[in-house]
Amino acid sequence: MKLVNIGFGNLISAERIVTICTPESAPIKRLIQDAKDSGAAIDVTCGRRTRCVLITDSGHLVLSALQPETISARLNGEENHD
Repeated sequence: MKLVNIGFGNLISAERIVTICTPESAPIKRLIQDAKDSGAAIDVTCGRRTRCVLITDSGHLVLSALQPETISARLNGEENHD
């Protein structure tokens, strides 16, 4: 199992990630609000601005303060020290 650092010492299983997206669009904002209302949102931003939304195969949304490009690079095994 490959774990990926998604910021502030939080890790997620790479195999469980379905998609990585930015939170700017209206449909993603609605997904986030619906997930928060139903308890399916996991906020690991540590109080910072949400810059990335990871959608898992279980339907959970993980909110991260890192850029999607940073997490993508970490998934692909590239060195990135952001």
